[in-house]
Amino acid sequence: MLSTDAKLAELVKRLKEFAATNLECVILFGSAARGDFREGHSDLNVVCILRSLTVEELGRLAGVVKWWCVDQKEPAPLFFTHEELREAADVFAIEISDMKHGRRVLYGEDLVAGIEVPMNLHRLQIERDLRTILLKLRQHYLRAPGNAHELAPVVGKSFSGVLTLLRHTVMVFGEAPPVHAKEIVARATALTGADSTAFETLLKLRESGEFHGEIVPLYGQYLKALEKVLHALDHHFPKREWQRVKKTGN
Repeated sequence: MLSTDAKLAELVKRLKEFAATNLECVILFGSAARGDFREGHSDLNVVCILRSLTVEELGRLAGVVKWWCVDQKEPAPLFFTHEELREAADVFAIEISDMKHGRRVLYGEDLVAGIEVPMNLHRLQIERDLRTILLKLRQHYLRAPGNAHELAPVVGKSFSGVLTLLRHTVMVFGEAPPVHAKEIVARATALTGADSTAFETLLKLRESGEFHGEIVPLYGQYLKALEKVLHALDHHFPKREWQRVKKTGN
């Protein structure tokens, strides 16, 4: 089993070998770059910036990605050109904000530093993603009401995304988010008025991988907490115009 640093070094080596001069930079982002990486639980998130993304160029890297995903059990790297990544800041505001606030350049020039993230769209993406999770949780419950065997994995899997969105909610309130999960939950719930009970239970589930207790109260608390966070976003930060640049008067 390779160590984290050894895995990343080997990934860069293989990318350089098969992409050659087409490779501009490789950047690690997410928990491993922020300092809250949990061995065996956290993923290694990587973005690769290439000069060209033709199918021929992608085909040269297929073996590298297969090794990374299948052998190393890591999520597939994200592939962009520099122009694409810059233009994607409006629709991937959360992801690119994560890259900007916590990254480690593994190869090449830091091409993320100069990208501007439109924060009105950042706030909009948080709400959209939270509402999507909430809708899916309701749908899951309708399919298996009260069934702990079916629903415990659902809430556990969803919480990873929710934790990211809670961290970004703290940012919307104008604060630098804490690094560690417990502190993120504590600060996000303090700012939004959401009950932290369900989030704290899911943090324990995240640590142990096992759920003990009644699923119906937990599920209900979880839905109410997400609803409260959404209400706080809408109350404190009403949606602004969707355009990247504000319109000016004539």
